[in-house]
Amino acid sequence: MLLSFFYRLETYGWPILLLVMRLWMAHIFWRSGRVKFIHFESTRRLFKFEYKVPYINPDLAAYLTTTFELMCPVLLVLGFIARLATIPLLTITAVIQFTYLNHTDHFYWAVLLSTLLFKGAGPLSIDALICKRS
Repeated sequence: MLLSFFYRLETYGWPILLLVMRLWMAHIFWRSGRVKFIHFESTRRLFKFEYKVPYINPDLAAYLTTTFELMCPVLLVLGFIARLATIPLLTITAVIQFTYLNHTDHFYWAVLLSTLLFKGAGPLSIDALICKRS
């Protein structure tokens, strides 16, 4: 009976959990990307004077971050090349954590994004449909 419960939990709960993780991370980064896009001149100034992103031109960092924060959440919601989409978001999270804000939220984001990177988008995704057809 207990094994049956855990089997059902893994069969039905895990796909839902992966979907929730994808949607949650997409929501966080989408909102951030929208603000950056809408107020792009302010974003450029922040990257130039406030955010000390190492080894990269501040204007390029602003463009890349805004682009990835708008593109990758769409891929996560769809579950399309989700593993690839998590890499820029993990990079952004690490840069935020180590150069600007030291906050526990970023650790949780990194754990959720890493889970998606290692496990994939799950059965409720375009990735899963593509794998089934291959």
